[in-house]
Amino acid sequence: MPAKNPRINVVLEKSLYESIKYLAQKEGVSLSMKLRDLVKEALEIEEDIVLGSFAEKRERSFQRDRALNHEEVW
Repeated sequence: MPAKNPRINVVLEKSLYESIKYLAQKEGVSLSMKLRDLVKEALEIEEDIVLGSFAEKRERSFQRDRALNHEEVW
């Protein structure tokens, strides 16, 4: 029976594997679920970095005299 979700095979250093195994056991979840959660968290952090960079660029180019007030927007 084929798996529902796509799969990725990854090779880890022993110390990294042991750390993930420890966290999974501590939380009572499988290695796969713990690694999935860690990858999701890493992607969220990456997204925050990109959006933060975008916001900084927008902030630097902001010109108050050209900005619209609340009433003008709505």
